[in-house]
Amino acid sequence: MTTTEADNGTGGTGGTGGTGGTGVLAGEDRLLIDGDLVGAAGGATFDVINPATEEVAGVAADGAPADFDRAIAAARRAFDANVGNWRDDVEFRAHCITQLRDGLVRAQERLRRILVTEMGTPIAMTYGIQLAFPIEEAGYWPDYARSFAFLRDAGTHSGLGRTFRQQLQYIPVGVVAAITPWNAPLYLNVAESVPALLAGNAVILKPAQLTPWAGLELGRIAAEETDLPPGIFQVVVSNDNDVAAALTSDPRVDMVTFTGSTAVGRKILAAAAPTVKKTVMELGGKSTHIVLDDADLAAVLPAAAGGVCTMSGQGCTLATRILLPRKKMAEGLAIMRGTMERFPYGDPWDMKNYSGPSISDTQRAKVLGLIEGAVAAGATLVTGGGKPAHLPTGYYIEPTLLSDVDPRSTIGQEETFGPVVTVTPYDTEDEAVAIANDTIYGLAGQVSSGDDDRALAVALKIRTGTIGANVGGTFSLTSPLGGVRQSGLGRRYGDSGFEEYLEVKAVGRPA
Repeated sequence: MTTTEADNGTGGTGGTGGTGGTGVLAGEDRLLIDGDLVGAAGGATFDVINPATEEVAGVAADGAPADFDRAIAAARRAFDANVGNWRDDVEFRAHCITQLRDGLVRAQERLRRILVTEMGTPIAMTYGIQLAFPIEEAGYWPDYARSFAFLRDAGTHSGLGRTFRQQLQYIPVGVVAAITPWNAPLYLNVAESVPALLAGNAVILKPAQLTPWAGLELGRIAAEETDLPPGIFQVVVSNDNDVAAALTSDPRVDMVTFTGSTAVGRKILAAAAPTVKKTVMELGGKSTHIVLDDADLAAVLPAAAGGVCTMSGQGCTLATRILLPRKKMAEGLAIMRGTMERFPYGDPWDMKNYSGPSISDTQRAKVLGLIEGAVAAGATLVTGGGKPAHLPTGYYIEPTLLSDVDPRSTIGQEETFGPVVTVTPYDTEDEAVAIANDTIYGLAGQVSSGDDDRALAVALKIRTGTIGANVGGTFSLTSPLGGVRQSGLGRRYGDSGFEEYLEVKAVGRPA
């Protein structure tokens, strides 16, 4: 891995920061507005902190209200004017997104360094969900859009004494504001932007302020390496959430997509309500893994416990609550304790590590507070629970295992977003199902059994958007992903996910 600018892509003007021994350049610091890469109005910037070193790695443009207003105006104008025949020419859209994908490939080593630096993701994860997968996704959607039937015959219908034929026309929603989080920045920037663009919309991407560079680099590639018309794709970021909130309330924005906490999702819904914006949201989760009494604990539990620790536990679909048969608690805890005490974490530049730091000191403090509260409420701290002594620098948390957790306690109900596994005993299958369903969330989950049919039967009783029956990580571009209850609205991926970015118009004509 080299440290020269010539590797892939050009950078912004920000400074450089420490990287745990591996060189990295500062990320792109400019906004993309109306086809131009620009600094913020007034020239303000904010620091980007490397969570593994606690040092300033560089800066990003700190978007002002004028920047967001200009971006919204440009998107509205570009969509309404159908610039480049964008709404109607799916082949041109596919061409532009293929260019974007090719630009990501060329910039992938630079992006790898950016992701490790600004997020603290282990470099090993960039060969999967953090970088390789978004590049794959950007290559998947163009052919999908080419084959999608935007106009389709719906047959003959009768009503009110008339018989008529009907066609269904799938039309773009309009201006889409995509607001993304910090835990998988490039992946979610691509996931919320690319299908929306291929559906014919104009998109304004607002990356998280803790990880702005992955989004701003995507904007640079779009501006310099694609034929995307001005205004069709824009990237704006601000260190002030109140400034960025204009995207959720401005009447010129037709749709908001958001991935993040349920608390913020509620605020977005309230802001979008006066203009009745379409909203698609993947929100918080408190997913449960039910281990049935016939499961092979030695085969199931190491992956169950270790999986929660990957990416520092900063994943909304992770099954952080494990339910064990009471009679198997001692055996199960021994297996999980061994897994967690051997789990490789630390320097994100070390390929052997699968967990790095929390994103910020604030996030670490929140997780440590939840652990302390759990113990105070009666849970048993089996291992971990604090800051690792061998990693005095960086926002690290020890992989933590808590047993005898009351499912109604704070840590049993709230999303933790840290490397923390809670274990709760149960006596009957029905009790386990009731515990899994007793939460405001419903994003993901898992059931493990020695019998596939039994695992499936239990999985079908869980109120959640996606769940695995004797399989974990059921995740694909071709199948829908999303939550129920307060875990979200709408879906990502599959036919359902693409159609979220479209409206259906029914067109009748004489039979």
